Amino acid sequence: MKRLMAHPWWPWAKRIVGFVFVAVVVALLVRYARTVDWDKVKQSILELPRGVLLKAFLFAAVSHLIYSLLDLVGRHYTGHHLSPWKVMQVSFTSYAFNLNLGSLVGGIGFRYRLYSRLGLRPGQITRIVTMSMITNWIGYILLAGVVFSFFTLELPPNWRIDSEELRLVGVALLGVSAAYFGMAAFGKTRSFKIRGFEVLVPSLRMALAQHGISCIHWMTMAAVPWALLQGQVDYPTTLAVLLIAAIAGVMLHIPAGLGVTEAVFVALLSHKVAEHQLIGALLAFRALFYLLPLLAGALMYLKVEVKARKQAATA
Repeated sequence: MKRLMAHPWWPWAKRIVGFVFVAVVVALLVRYARTVDWDKVKQSILELPRGVLLKAFLFAAVSHLIYSLLDLVGRHYTGHHLSPWKVMQVSFTSYAFNLNLGSLVGGIGFRYRLYSRLGLRPGQITRIVTMSMITNWIGYILLAGVVFSFFTLELPPNWRIDSEELRLVGVALLGVSAAYFGMAAFGKTRSFKIRGFEVLVPSLRMALAQHGISCIHWMTMAAVPWALLQGQVDYPTTLAVLLIAAIAGVMLHIPAGLGVTEAVFVALLSHKVAEHQLIGALLAFRALFYLLPLLAGALMYLKVEVKARKQAATA
């Protein structure tokens, strides 16, 4: 296997297989979209009460605010002296673009661009990016472990994975989380590499902060579709489905999980909620959680670029 992976055509083969897989998924999503009654979907969106939309908007705002704290962990870890407010702005802007354009553009590209504008060195930025990614997903692992292990998810009758198998997945995730806490509390080495990727091991106090920030972010994110579904689905189930949809979107490498998030929700909840109402709520979720922050992030990024060019012109 190692000899095969070392072959010069191997990277191209992986890209081709990945492209074909994504193309098949997109084709299936397009085929499904043609069967949806979009007039009913539009009507369900228009019928969403203002109070429900405001509640969902507030949950989305809190979730983005909590996420903006992620880079403060990186600030503490690297010891740079940018103000917390500037760090939170960079984190928010990067996340807004990350959600809509993918991690390479938003989570990584925008962080390098913005932090370099603010005077940080590439090495510092790399450590911030790495710590932010770890913080986000280590909290996901803990939360998914708890939800899958202790909350029974009512899966559709034709779903191939039953609740017991999902519970085993949850237990495994809790094991990963426990190992991370163990390394933070008792580990002697503060970093190690996996396939050239540096994994940073924080202190126990920082690990607790990481899990707290990330878990609250994911929980408030799930509260947005839960609010838009207006009580038709209980919160633990909505949270579990969102967590499954999130990892599905990452595995398929589709920016913003476009279509994937909706497909997972429909697959897992269409036996509880009318399909047109479910899709309408999810489109409202996408507008509130993805598109509005992207607009705000774009304006913040434009402000940084204009200011940087003015400073360069007067230098």
